[in-house]
Amino acid sequence: MLTVEQIRGAIPHLLTETHLPGLGERSQGKVRDFYRLDGERVLITTDRLSAFDRVVGHIPFKGQVLNELAAFWFERTGDILPNHLISVPDPNVAVVHECHALPVEIVVRGYISGSTSTSLWTRYAAGERTIYGLSFPDGLRKNERLPEPVITPTTRSTGPGGHDERITRQEIFEHGLVSEALYAQIEQRALALFDRGTEICSEAGIILVDTKYEFGLLDGALTLIDEIHTPDSSRLWLADSYQERFEARREPTSASSVEPENLDKEFVRLWFRHQGYSGDGPAPHLTEEIVIEASQRYQAAYERITGRDFEPGAFPIARRIETNLRRAGWMR
Repeated sequence: MLTVEQIRGAIPHLLTETHLPGLGERSQGKVRDFYRLDGERVLITTDRLSAFDRVVGHIPFKGQVLNELAAFWFERTGDILPNHLISVPDPNVAVVHECHALPVEIVVRGYISGSTSTSLWTRYAAGERTIYGLSFPDGLRKNERLPEPVITPTTRSTGPGGHDERITRQEIFEHGLVSEALYAQIEQRALALFDRGTEICSEAGIILVDTKYEFGLLDGALTLIDEIHTPDSSRLWLADSYQERFEARREPTSASSVEPENLDKEFVRLWFRHQGYSGDGPAPHLTEEIVIEASQRYQAAYERITGRDFEPGAFPIARRIETNLRRAGWMR
């Protein structure tokens, strides 16, 4: 993992956005910039940080971690389901097949947790016992492991200002979003992916708490797209301290403040909530301390899961990306 000084020194070199006319049509998501080619897309993962369905800051090396970690997981799960990845010509870049993205996202949850409006714990704590069309018993505690993983779908937002909305399995069919046969296949593959992720994360001393999958169709075949099992799309807890912290919530003096140690962006979400921010209006400016710690957590997740040292790409990032894309023949 990089030192505090190395991360601090990288702050002036953040990749906030890209403009590469030689790649063709450009569009922008919350974290990635997209360029369309003939039958392929170039995805450039920036250092933008999204929370509460909006961009709230930038974290050094975040884009590289997400891109390289997703590539790792695509390789480790290709036997379960084909994915859209073609190549990784740069630490921040993935060239992928152009797929028809399905209009639902699949969130698999192994624990009842979370702080956003679509999370299980938020709805459960508000008194709901039927959530996403699933029934939950009384007496569950925050961050408790569920008897078995559950699937809680949402709609798929597009663009920086889009919002994911919770939806039930039945509503997906009623609105004609996905056929019952295809959705059954999606559920089966999503649970298999979660099992594989749980296994590999466990070997790294990490609990895969929950995660989001996006699917598309490539020549009519179900295909995994976007990213998989990263600190952006997943909640990742340190296994060795989980039980102690979970039990500490029973203590009346510390119950509300004890959360599992994590290696994901929930750390930043909780910081925003402590500032009184939950997504409405301008976001508070991230302090340098929070930015550096977030970068460290992303790098730690990468190193634990892959078993590799994090090797930062060269600066300036945008120039490096252009050079590598030209060398790989993707850019004129």
